[in-house]
Amino acid sequence: MATTQNRRNSVSSAVAKRQAMAENNHGKLPAGGAKKRPALTNISNHTTASARNSLSHSSKLAPCTSKVVSIKKNNSNAASSVLPTSSSFVKPISKTVSLPRSDAAVPKITAIPPLPSTCSMDISPSHSDGSLVSMDETMSTSNSLRSPDVEYIDDNQTAAFDSIEKKAFSTLYISEDVKAADICKRDVLVDMESGDKIANIDNNLVDPQLCATMACDIYKHLRATEVKKRPSTDFMEKVQKDINASMRAILIDWLVEVAEEYRLVPDTLYLTVNYIDRYLSGNLMDRQRLQLLGVACMMIASKYEEICAPQVEEFCYITDNTYFKEEVLQMESTVLNYLKFEMTAPTAKCFLRRFVRAAQGLNEVLSLQLEHLASYIAELSLLEYNMLCYAPSVIAASAIFLAKYILLPSKKPWNSTLRHYTLYQPSDLRDCVMALHSLCCNNNNSSLPAIREKYSQHKYKFVAKKYCPPTIPVEFFQNISC
Repeated sequence: MATTQNRRNSVSSAVAKRQAMAENNHGKLPAGGAKKRPALTNISNHTTASARNSLSHSSKLAPCTSKVVSIKKNNSNAASSVLPTSSSFVKPISKTVSLPRSDAAVPKITAIPPLPSTCSMDISPSHSDGSLVSMDETMSTSNSLRSPDVEYIDDNQTAAFDSIEKKAFSTLYISEDVKAADICKRDVLVDMESGDKIANIDNNLVDPQLCATMACDIYKHLRATEVKKRPSTDFMEKVQKDINASMRAILIDWLVEVAEEYRLVPDTLYLTVNYIDRYLSGNLMDRQRLQLLGVACMMIASKYEEICAPQVEEFCYITDNTYFKEEVLQMESTVLNYLKFEMTAPTAKCFLRRFVRAAQGLNEVLSLQLEHLASYIAELSLLEYNMLCYAPSVIAASAIFLAKYILLPSKKPWNSTLRHYTLYQPSDLRDCVMALHSLCCNNNNSSLPAIREKYSQHKYKFVAKKYCPPTIPVEFFQNISC
């Protein structure tokens, strides 16, 4: 429930802000200036810290966009960064930049056109014109989902309302009489010999977003399809000649910042990385076009996940117009055709939602702490090329294991409930847990700080600042008896 509500708030906030900026900033620079996300220019990993600092002091003002995430109205200075050229690729430069004096010459600003009114959430699908096609035409003719005859019910008609609600529940096969034990049918014992019981996480039959009656079937399908939508684990060695794992990590670190700046949902980021890796698994890519691939894949993922996706002009802007609109659209077409329009791919985030609920069955830790810490650990795996050898479900389960251990180091992180819903024993997760543990312990010294800074914020409960014990007891990896 917490994850669903956070996602709703994030999406609605992003849509509202995008519309407000489109109305207020059309054709002019915001009063306080806009925070500009630095673009990539050289993804070779040989740039020193002093070089990055020298670059930051030579930065210039960048054009403003109609979509700005954060503005300080009373501050006349705007952070800006050196932006890329099409011939080279560098790490994202430092966010601390020397700012121009108020009397300095300011370049002419060309504002990006505001988002079209079709993004408005006030438009009803029932009043669309003839050029629009329903996403599911069967919904308009389905007799099982017809609207009730009563359109307005006052306080004197509660009996009629209860009757309609009961009839709807019956039609959708949602009934309070369904036994919770029959929801998830697996050949395991509910009562363990040790006295440890499996918590039922599919007992909420009221909230339709939890899909309690079909959750097990959904995740069984995701486990079967995750193998088909995985990238190659050795494409850097066998396919790519001009790029390496370090350049891939720099690109993803930058995309994390872009996703945070534009307030995209987490699934968009995970899908973006999936598309990038699947494309690189079979296509030679040069470093000058790697960022183009990144923004094209993020635009595709945004169209798949977001309610109101950023426009192609905004993805051009975020690269300081290094690439033309036609280039981004052409790359989008190339990626879609290579992937054969198979855009649905199970990611670690898909499994995390299920596994977090299983981990909270015994209420051992605060739910938000566990959820954010597991998400932080899972996102760290996106940067690491070597983590591609682990399936998304293994990464999600290992992130839960490590998150529970960090929050409660004295207690075994795995139990029969997690074994039941993840279908993994602790010994199955050992190698992945140790790899994630190494990433967590060494992340403070990493030159790619986007994920650490993201999860060091209050809204994520500062989970990136949690102390990570240097070792994990071997006995914690002993299997749970069936």
